[in-house]
Amino acid sequence: MNRKTLYIAVFIVAVVGLFIVQYKYLKIGLNLAKVQFNKNIGDASQNIKRDLALENELTFLVGQAITKDDSYFKLSLDSIQDASKFYLNDFINNRLSLQGIDADFSFKLFTRDSVFYLNSPKVFNANTSVVTFPIELDGYLPKLVGRKTILELQFKDLNTYFLFQLNGLTIPSLLFMLVIILIFVWVLKSVYWQRQIITTTNSFINNLTHELKTPVFSISLATKLLEEGLEVSKKPILQIVKQQTNRINQLIDTVLELGKLEFQENLFHLNEVDFKPHLVEICENFELLSKLEPILFTYKIEEGSYHIKAEVNHLENVISNILDNAQKYSENPIIELTASKRNRKLVISISDKGIGIAKKDKQLIFKKYYRVADGDLYKVKGYGLGLSYVKDVLKKHRGSVKIDSTLGKGTVVTVYIPLINGNN
Repeated sequence: MNRKTLYIAVFIVAVVGLFIVQYKYLKIGLNLAKVQFNKNIGDASQNIKRDLALENELTFLVGQAITKDDSYFKLSLDSIQDASKFYLNDFINNRLSLQGIDADFSFKLFTRDSVFYLNSPKVFNANTSVVTFPIELDGYLPKLVGRKTILELQFKDLNTYFLFQLNGLTIPSLLFMLVIILIFVWVLKSVYWQRQIITTTNSFINNLTHELKTPVFSISLATKLLEEGLEVSKKPILQIVKQQTNRINQLIDTVLELGKLEFQENLFHLNEVDFKPHLVEICENFELLSKLEPILFTYKIEEGSYHIKAEVNHLENVISNILDNAQKYSENPIIELTASKRNRKLVISISDKGIGIAKKDKQLIFKKYYRVADGDLYKVKGYGLGLSYVKDVLKKHRGSVKIDSTLGKGTVVTVYIPLINGNN
């Protein structure tokens, strides 16, 4: 299973888990809402029962309606019954509201022997599932009719009502989960798009570097032909051409491998090696080159062997990259390389008296394609790949790189590589 599939699987499991947890909390919330509703309806029922037990304007009007007595009013009996329904409905609605209940309701007023008296102005459909709360009335109305009287409150679809009450919790949670899902999909698409760009870029680089191999091979062949019969005084110059041609060839191979490095393929085969001879060779070659250019280069390599686990070609490129930077970013290059063993590590330090690096750029120079600019201009040509490559290679060697720099005074780049156990 690759990383992408693993991340997607973990994300799906996490989202499903969040939905399950949310569902559990929703059930708990519904149960708590039901408990609270039952408590509130109980309190409201007590208040309704207490108020309807007394003889007052409302109970007198309801009493006339259920006994069908119109002698006290000039209205018809139907009008009295209609008025009773609406006044009783408003009374019940008020008592429910005082307890925080605003659910749709209906009511019926009848006796225990099922004699029907009054119905709510709002009647639910016969197929509607309702929850009923009967209230057995005391006092005035039962005495008036001479029978036990029941006021039955009816509520429909309480689950929907409870969910509406919990919207303050459920809707934000669902929105947050939706946002998380959308962000993950966006990030996944961005990563996939970036990976496609890397693949396309690597394909272009591979094609370009393969094309470069032909002229490099021609130069190598030409130098071999020129070597025959060449004057002794000019052979050092030809030697430099050969060295630089070999270096270009190695750089081409390095660029080809960088594409694989993007995908973390197993390019590094670390072998135990004494790196000192390789370091000396790098210094001697750079010293030879410095004699042809205005470069003052010195090096000091501590005695003893430098046994490390390394991929020599890459590590040589790291040192060469740092030396090249020291040269490129100095107007009158004064470069010094020192190598020593400290705290079970090989420490290679390269200092220059160049232009230095600003504090704000020091944290960014190891990022790929980042280059230090002077305003809108780049004084030194390049692609911002060198130090990124240095950091990646040293990471593969379990090493590190440190930069100390002062703007206008110069830079010191220090490389740390673990020595093999016992090599102090």
